[in-house]
Amino acid sequence: MRILSGIQPSGTLHLGNYFGMMRAAIELQEKGEAFYFIADYHSMTSLTDAAARRANSLGVALDFLACGLDPKRAVFFRQSDVPEVTELTWLLSTVTPMGLLERCHSYKDKIAKGISPNHGLFAYPVLMAADILIYDSNLVPVGQDQKQHVEVTRDIAIKFNETYGQTFVIPEPQIQSAVAKVPGTDGEKMSKSYDNTLEIFGEEKALRKKVMSIKMDSRTPQEPKPDADQNLAIQLLKLVAPAPVAQDFEDRLRAGGLGYGDLKKALFEHYWSHFAAARARRAELTANLDFVQQVLREGAARARACAALTLKRARANCGID
Repeated sequence: MRILSGIQPSGTLHLGNYFGMMRAAIELQEKGEAFYFIADYHSMTSLTDAAARRANSLGVALDFLACGLDPKRAVFFRQSDVPEVTELTWLLSTVTPMGLLERCHSYKDKIAKGISPNHGLFAYPVLMAADILIYDSNLVPVGQDQKQHVEVTRDIAIKFNETYGQTFVIPEPQIQSAVAKVPGTDGEKMSKSYDNTLEIFGEEKALRKKVMSIKMDSRTPQEPKPDADQNLAIQLLKLVAPAPVAQDFEDRLRAGGLGYGDLKKALFEHYWSHFAAARARRAELTANLDFVQQVLREGAARARACAALTLKRARANCGID
């Protein structure tokens, strides 16, 4: 089984990235042949600072390796180091119906949030389809918000296969429903675009301040909270604390008597502790950047060898050879 997933270097990685994609990807590297990439082409739809893209790409590499990605088990690389993916994007574009892209929720949601539309943002799912199909991927672990894009990938692959003959493997998405949507500090989906994130490896003082600023309602500590499971701090605590601990805080909040300040302090302590080992590993990697760059170079070489075979097959089937 071949597993494929990517993550954008459009900013500092946060809890939504970790629980929505990274953790599942790291677990899956034990169960198949994993291809994981830093999606720097995709970041161009929202980030136009070249220096920031380079720095963010290195940051993603450090974060992923620190959190447990094993380059001996997974092929880890920068998307732009496999230029074959852009050629395949064009081949796929020629069989992709406009209506398919117009129905994509992610594009409509971003436009509704005030993000300026461009062709890259609109055609994002075609590049994503190329990312997936070029490695003959069987399984794609994604957050709930990306599930539609995998479905679009399937539609495009089927259309290409019907038009030019059997070319692509049809992939399946894997969704972790329990953590598919990680809430941000404002209650919306955690996203760099909405400036509501809690970083995985942020500075302690700044992170504590962010946690203590999480939105709460105006009820007093003594009031029972029958909707305690909907509290943002409780939802986040369930991700980073042992289940019995998180349940205890939820029960205390529901019964009344637990102040929001104490709840948020507990959330920060468990959040900080949860990533302690990964922080230590990241510090070691930061002191050995040559190793990180070597991992990416070797990953790109392995990825290109696979991509070249798929692209050759696609070119031949559509008469460009």
